[in-house]
Amino acid sequence: AALAARYVAEGTPLDQLLLVTFGGMATGELRERVRERLVSAEQGLDRTLAGVPQGDRDEVVSLLARGSLQEIGERRDRLSRALADFDSATIATTHGFCQEVLGGLGVAGDLEADTTFVEDVGDLIEEVVDDLYVRRFHPHGTPPFGRDQAMKIARIAVGNPAARIEPAATPRDPSPPAMRSRLAHAVRGELERRKRRGSILTYDDLLTRLGSTLEGAGGAACVERLRARYRVVLVDEFQDTDPVQWEIMRRAFGGGGATLVLIGDPKQAIYAFRGADVYAYLDAARAGDERATLEVNWRSDQGLIDAYDALFGGSRLGHEGIVYRPVRAAEANQRPRLIGAPAPAPLRVRVVNRDEPSVGLTPQKFARAVPARQYVAKDLAADLVALLSSPASVSGEQIRPGHIAVLVRTHRNAELIRDALDAAAIPAVINGAGSVFATEPARQWLQLLAALERPASPTRAHSVALTPFLGWTPERVASAGEDDWESLQRRLHQWARVLRLKGVASLTETITLGEGLPGRVLSAIDGERRLTDLRHVAQLLHGAATSEQMGLTAMTGWLRQRIAEADEDKSNEERSRRLESDAEAVQVLTIHRSKGLEFPIVYCPFLYEPGWIRPGEPVFFHDPDAGDERTIDVGLEGHDFEVHRDQHEVEQRGEDLRLAYVALTRAQNQAVVWWAGSWEGRNSPLSRLLFARDEEGNIPAAGPRPPSDADAFSRFEALAAQAGLGRVSVERSSTIEPPARWSGAPREHAQLSTARFDRRLDWEWRRTSYSAITAGAHEARVASEPEESVEDDEAIVETPPIGGRDDEDEAALRAVGSLLSGMPVGVHVGTFVHRVLEAADFAAPDLDAELAGVVARTQARSRVDVGSADGVTAGLRAAIETPLGRSLGGGGGFRLRDLARSDRLDELDFELPLVGGDEPTGRLPIAAVGGVLRRHLPADDPLFGYADRLDDPELRQSVRGYLTGSLDLVVRVRDGEGVPRFAVVDYKTNWLAPPDEELSAWHYRPSALAAEMARFHYGLQALLYTAALHRYLRWRLPGYDPERNLAGVLYLFLRGMTGPETPTVDGRPCGVFAWEPPKALVEELSDVLDRGAPA
Repeated sequence: AALAARYVAEGTPLDQLLLVTFGGMATGELRERVRERLVSAEQGLDRTLAGVPQGDRDEVVSLLARGSLQEIGERRDRLSRALADFDSATIATTHGFCQEVLGGLGVAGDLEADTTFVEDVGDLIEEVVDDLYVRRFHPHGTPPFGRDQAMKIARIAVGNPAARIEPAATPRDPSPPAMRSRLAHAVRGELERRKRRGSILTYDDLLTRLGSTLEGAGGAACVERLRARYRVVLVDEFQDTDPVQWEIMRRAFGGGGATLVLIGDPKQAIYAFRGADVYAYLDAARAGDERATLEVNWRSDQGLIDAYDALFGGSRLGHEGIVYRPVRAAEANQRPRLIGAPAPAPLRVRVVNRDEPSVGLTPQKFARAVPARQYVAKDLAADLVALLSSPASVSGEQIRPGHIAVLVRTHRNAELIRDALDAAAIPAVINGAGSVFATEPARQWLQLLAALERPASPTRAHSVALTPFLGWTPERVASAGEDDWESLQRRLHQWARVLRLKGVASLTETITLGEGLPGRVLSAIDGERRLTDLRHVAQLLHGAATSEQMGLTAMTGWLRQRIAEADEDKSNEERSRRLESDAEAVQVLTIHRSKGLEFPIVYCPFLYEPGWIRPGEPVFFHDPDAGDERTIDVGLEGHDFEVHRDQHEVEQRGEDLRLAYVALTRAQNQAVVWWAGSWEGRNSPLSRLLFARDEEGNIPAAGPRPPSDADAFSRFEALAAQAGLGRVSVERSSTIEPPARWSGAPREHAQLSTARFDRRLDWEWRRTSYSAITAGAHEARVASEPEESVEDDEAIVETPPIGGRDDEDEAALRAVGSLLSGMPVGVHVGTFVHRVLEAADFAAPDLDAELAGVVARTQARSRVDVGSADGVTAGLRAAIETPLGRSLGGGGGFRLRDLARSDRLDELDFELPLVGGDEPTGRLPIAAVGGVLRRHLPADDPLFGYADRLDDPELRQSVRGYLTGSLDLVVRVRDGEGVPRFAVVDYKTNWLAPPDEELSAWHYRPSALAAEMARFHYGLQALLYTAALHRYLRWRLPGYDPERNLAGVLYLFLRGMTGPETPTVDGRPCGVFAWEPPKALVEELSDVLDRGAPA
C-alpha cells in the first residue's frame, strides 16, 4: 500500500497501476489498505503544505514531503485525483487478472464466450478416473493397484498441471510404475478434453491458458498491450506463487517497458500443498535488478524479536536462499506492551517432564505422544487461567480472551485444545479448522437427507430421531410407541415435500421454527459451534442443489461424497469452518489459517512435533538434477521413487521450519511454546532448530535422538542467556489437581430499569425512491431502484405519442426496423438486459463474442425468454454502436463502444438525505421541483413543459427522510481540453409501437421519446439522478464545476437504436433522449432537496 501511494504521488496514474495478491479475502484487504494509505498520504501532504508539523512520523509522507512547495502540491493533487478515481484501480487476484486479460484478448485469449468458471472439478476428476480405470483393467483380471490409489495419482497430477511426471514410461511398459505414470498423463489429457467439451474452466486453467497465449505466435502483441496498459505492477505475497504465475509476470512485465515489483517473504512460504512453490520465488529473486529488505518489524516488541534472533538467527529455513535475518522493532514497540503478566518474558518455553504419571514412557524411555499431547492441552488451559485471572494488561487494556490465539497444525489438535479450554471455563472458538464436511453436523445432515429420501424406513427414522433436527434421546427412541413413530414419519414426509418444492433453505427455516432447533443445539456446551456448522452445511447444500439442479437423491449422494473427501479438502475456502461467535473468546486456529493475522499473545503448544508425511502416496519435489524443476513421482515403488520421496521429505521438513516461523511471528507481545521428549519429536522444527543446526545455519531434515529432559532444559537455558536478560523464560510444567477453572472477567453491577418508548414517530419520514414517488401515477415500476427486484419499463403504448417536426420524416423512419423487435416485453426481460449491459465490456475487441458470452452467463444464472440469443446479441451490439448525439462531444459520434471500463461506473447506488435526513427540518413538496424547472428552463428545452406534470395529484405530494436509487451507468468523457465530463445513462427497453404496427425508428423519434419521458415521469427520474450525480462529483472530484464537468442525462431506448446508421432528426439520433441541465438548475435542485420547504 505504501509503495502504491508513492508511485501514484510521483506520477503514475492509478489506472496504470496493477496490484496483484493471492486470494479474494486478501484482495479486499489490500484494496482497503491502499485506499487508506492514499488518504493518509494526501492528508499528510495537506498538513505539510499548511505548515502544520507532523505528529507521528510517517516515513512515506516524510519522503513525499521533500522538495519545493510546488512539487509537494503536485504530489498531493495526484493523490487527490487517485482517490477521486479509485474505482478505476486494478486490484485483483492473479486469477482475476488472468481472466480480465484473456477476456480482453478476445479469440486470441483462448477463452470461450460461454465458459463457466468452477472452483472444484473433483467430481469430474472422479468420472475421468473411473472411466479410465474400468476401460484399462476391466477386461484384464485383477488390477495392479486399487481405485483409491488411482484417485491419489489423478489428484496430484491435476493439482500440479505444469509439473513433470515421473517415472517416464513407454507405451508398452507393463510394470505398475509405468501404468501409474500413463494414468497420470491420461487423466490430465482426458480432463482437459472434458472441460473444453463442457465449457468448464478452473482458475488454474486461467493461468495455463494465459501462459500459453503469451508464449504463442501472438504473444508479443499481447505483451505490448499489457505494458501499454500498466506502467507499474506490484505483486504482493509473492512467496505463494508458482512457476506458471511467475512465468506470466516475467513475460508480461519483466523484460522492460514496465516496472515489476515483487513483494514477499520466503520464510512464510507454507502453501506447498496448494501448489505454491517457493522455488519460483527464489528464481524471481535471482532475476531481479534490485532487492530491498524491510529492516523494521511493525508488529512485535523488541524483546520478542531479540528472543527470535537467538532462536532463528542465521538459520536457513529449508533452503540455502531462505535465511532468517535480524530486524528491529518500530520505535513505538521498543518497550514491552505486556505488563503485569504472571510470566512476563516475551518468549516462554515450558518443558514437560516425561516422568509425569499422566504422560508415561515408551519402552525406549521417551514420552508417549498422545498422552503428552493431552497433558500439554491441559497445561495450556491452566496457564491461561492464571494469565486471565491476573491483573495483566496489554497496550493499556486489561488482558482478556480475545487477546489470545492458540496455533496448531491439525484440526484434531484444534479440537483437543478447544475441549481443554471448555473444561477450564475459558471461552474459545475454532477459526476455520478444516472442512465443515468433516464435522458431526455434516453427518447429521446426511442422516436427515437419507431419512427424507425414504421417510417410511424405520431404520432411517430411528437414525434421524437422534439428531438435533428432532432431538430425541436414546431413552425416548427405545420407549417410543407406534403412534410416536407414525407421527415422526408424517413429519418426515412433510419435510420431504418442503425440500422438493421449495429447497434446502426453506427446509432449514421450517425445522428451525417448527422444532426449536437453535434452542436445542445451544443448550449444549459447544452449541454455538454445532449450530454454526449446521447452518453452514445447509448453505452449501442449498448452493449446490440450486446451481446443479439436484433432486433429493442426487443431493444425498453429493453430501456423502463431500464427507468422504473432507480430510483431503484443504484449499476450498468456502467449505472451511466458520467462526462460530463474535463474542470475546480465545481463537484456536491452524497455522496456515493464521497467516496474515496478528495477536498480542500466541500459544504454540505442539511445535515439538513434526508434520505428518503420509507413506505410500505420490510425491512432489524439486529435482536437483533438472535445475530444481517441480516434479511429481507417481511410481510408488523402486529405487528412483525412494530417492524422490526422500527429497520430498527434505522439502516438507523445510516447510515445517517455516510453519514454526509463521506461528511464532503472529505474536505481538508474547509467545509460549512447549517441549516434550517424544521419539517423533526428533524431527520437529523446534528440536532441529535447537539440537541439529550447524554453524552455517543449515538444519537437516532429520534430527538427532531426542535429548533427556535435563539436557533439553540446559539447552533452553543457554538460549535464554543468548537472547539477553528477561527475553526467554524456561519453565517446568506441572500438573494442577484439580484442574483450574477461570471464574470470568469481573463485572460491574448494572443498574436495571424498564425501557420506555416515549419517542414520537414521524409517520411522514421514510426511505423513498423515484418509483415510490410515482407509484400512484402509473402502475408500471421502473428499473433503477435497489428495492425493486425486476426491471419494468416495458409498457406498450396504445396510441402513438403526439408528433412534432420529426413527423415529416415518417416514411423514412418507418423503413428502419428495430433489431430488437423479436425480443419479448416484460419485467424479466428488462432485468435481463440491464444485467447484460452491466457485465459487458463495450470496448472489447470482439464485441459479438463478448456479448454472446455475457448473454449466455446471464441466462445460466436465471433463464429468461428473450427470443433468439443471436438476435438479442445483434440488437445490443447495434445499440452500443449507435452515436449518442452532441451532448457527449466527439462531433456527435461518441458511442458506448468508445467507452473503456475505466471510464464507466455501473449501477452506482446512492442514498441522499432529504430536508435533513435523519433529523428532518421540513418537508420536500414535489411541486417545488417544478418551480426549479420553471425558473431555469427556456421554452425550447425538452423538459420545459414537464413542470406542469409535477402538479399531478397522483404523485406523492411531499417526502422527507432519504432518497435512494441506482444509476444504471455513469460515463466519463473528456472535452477537447482534457476536462472530464460525466453523464447519467439510463437503459430503457420500452416498446413504443401500437400493437398493430411493426417496431421501427419512427416510434423512437425525438418527439416520441419526449412524450414517453413525460408520460412515465422519467423527467422526474432524470432530475433526481442528476442531483445524485452532482452530489457525488462534488464530493469526489477536486475543483468540480457542474458547468464544466456535468454532461447531462441520456435515456437510451434500446429498441430504437439501430447502429452506426441510426437515423437522426434535427441532429438528434432516434432512440436517444439527451438532456443537459443548466448549472443554476442543478445547484438549486440540489439545494431544494436538501432544504425543502418549511414544515
